Amino acid sequence: MENKIYIVGLGAGEVEQLSLKVYRLLSNQKYPLYIRTADHPVVKDLREEGITYESFDTLYESHDHFTDVYEAIVERLKTYAQSSSLVYAVPGHPMLAERTVQLLNEQTDVDVEIVGGQSYLDDMFTTLNIDPIDGFQFVDATSFDREQLNYEQHLIFCQVYDQWTASEVKLALLEDLPPTHQVTIVDAAGTSDETKKSVPLAELDHEIGISNLLSIYVPPVGRLELTHTFKRLKEVIAILRGPNGCPWDQKQTHESLRAHAIEEVYELIDAIEREDDEGIIEELGDVLLQVMLHSQIGADSGYFTVDDVIKRVTEKMIHRHPHVFAKGTEAENKTWDELKAEENYGRIANDNYLLSDIPKQFPALIRAEKLQKQAAKVGFDWTNVHDVWAKADEELTELQEAIDHEDELNIAEEFGDVLFVIVNLARFYKVKAELALHETNEKFISRFNHVERRVKENAQSFADVSLAEMDHYWDEAKGEE
Repeated sequence: MENKIYIVGLGAGEVEQLSLKVYRLLSNQKYPLYIRTADHPVVKDLREEGITYESFDTLYESHDHFTDVYEAIVERLKTYAQSSSLVYAVPGHPMLAERTVQLLNEQTDVDVEIVGGQSYLDDMFTTLNIDPIDGFQFVDATSFDREQLNYEQHLIFCQVYDQWTASEVKLALLEDLPPTHQVTIVDAAGTSDETKKSVPLAELDHEIGISNLLSIYVPPVGRLELTHTFKRLKEVIAILRGPNGCPWDQKQTHESLRAHAIEEVYELIDAIEREDDEGIIEELGDVLLQVMLHSQIGADSGYFTVDDVIKRVTEKMIHRHPHVFAKGTEAENKTWDELKAEENYGRIANDNYLLSDIPKQFPALIRAEKLQKQAAKVGFDWTNVHDVWAKADEELTELQEAIDHEDELNIAEEFGDVLFVIVNLARFYKVKAELALHETNEKFISRFNHVERRVKENAQSFADVSLAEMDHYWDEAKGEE
């Protein structure tokens, strides 16, 4: 017969709460008893009754992280089980927030049997006077992700061992809740030593001592207090587009919003150029609003939802980054273009031409660069920059000829050719033509503002100032840069 690890729970904190089956297994000492921590009220009662045991408290002192402690405990238990069956006791119920039990259940070297135990949650619900059917979340205070928290439900943090753990919980909660939000600290729930105290969230860690039986309760929060969450934003947009919503939002279509989307992106770029963090927040919000409105229009029409949008971009990012998400696979050696080409998503192209995917709505300089780069991928490109310069001279000559012949249509065409080859030159020198022209526009505005300021300082108007004077002011502006 193979040896086995029998796992029992020590309950909420009093020996009288143990089931008869658990108590007999602990007291008859048929198998050696190992306890995760002796810092539990029941252990004192067992010791007084002459029950011998070995605890793993020393491992907490020799490791920096709880994860390492739990793994070390499991390894020791597996080693001990090679000699004989044993009993392993943990606080509360074995299947409630007990990482060592999870690890034991995952391993296959030793048979494990969960004998039972009493959870303290029943006592917590009674103490807090809450009904978990309203929605309840049980969270390990030593290991949780803030993104997983649902503030619209009852939240209970267990394993709040000390002030440091409470501080970590508090800092996470303050990202989402106001400092005045009331939370409740419960210690030794369901025992004669039970205490309960409500405090503002900001003072949470001020009221915490050292205890293995301490939990923190966070009552549900109304949706109006969660305006920073994606769920609330989604709800607001649906209301605005709904029957009792805003007439302007209700009548919008994908087509009617096109111009707004372009404007919002340019306003975002402007805020970035100004290094205006508050402005970036504002404009990113406006860009996100466009995404949400288009997604809600899709949902109202029954074609797609914002969840489809998020799913698509998430899958795309994972697929295009195999060096991050699929290391060691054949996909890791594929180029970005190869990976992108695999992403059909069921779309039907208007044609099979290489340049068809370059949007017509791009600003002309950006579109010219995109067209040139796409053609260059299949070898349609200049071999060196000297040939591009020669082409630029050729186009300038043709432009001059069109001007000499006063051919207005041809002049416009030749100007376009000159601009196109200039973009090619910029590309060879790794300069973004659109950004370069943008910087020049800003420089022109700054210098001309100086000229206008100097004119006004002299109580003049532009009609009173000669070109030579304005050139002088212009040179002043250049000198100050």
